[in-house]
Amino acid sequence: MAFHIVLVEPEIPANTGNIARTCAATGAHLHLVRPLGFNTDDRTLKRAGLDYWHAVKVHYYDSFQEVRDNFPQGRFFFASTKAHNRYDSVAYRDGDLLVFGKETKGLPPELIEANLSSAIRLPMTGDVRSMNLSNSVAVILFEALRQNGFSGLE
Repeated sequence: MAFHIVLVEPEIPANTGNIARTCAATGAHLHLVRPLGFNTDDRTLKRAGLDYWHAVKVHYYDSFQEVRDNFPQGRFFFASTKAHNRYDSVAYRDGDLLVFGKETKGLPPELIEANLSSAIRLPMTGDVRSMNLSNSVAVILFEALRQNGFSGLE
C-alpha cells in the first residue's frame, strides 16, 4: 500500500511538479482532480518534477466524487486552514488519502463542513492566510510516513 495525495483543482504547475517529486521520493500516489490550472505537458510542471515523472503513479479524475467512488473504504483527511484538528493529532494508516485544495481558495467550504472530524490543519501565525501547497503536502505526508515508521523508505 501507499499514501495517496489528492489535489483538487490545482492551479500552479510548479507546486504540482514539486508534489509529484515528493510522491516519487516517498512512493505516494498522486491523484489530480480536474479542472487543472495548467496542461499536464506544461514545461514548468515537467521542470518542477525534474526527471522523476516515470516514478510517480498519477491518476486523473473529473470530480472529487470520482475519487471517493474509487476508494469506497478509504480514509480521507482534508487539509484546510478552517479545520480544528491539527495534522499531528491524527493516527495515519498506510493507504490514507490526504486531500488538498487549490492554491487560491483551498477546498470547497461545504466539503470541509461535511468532513469536520477528518479535516486537519497546520498550525501557523495569524499573519498569513495559508502555507504553500507543496510545503503543506510535504509536512503532512512526512508526518503520516513518520507515524508508520517510514515503511519502505531508506
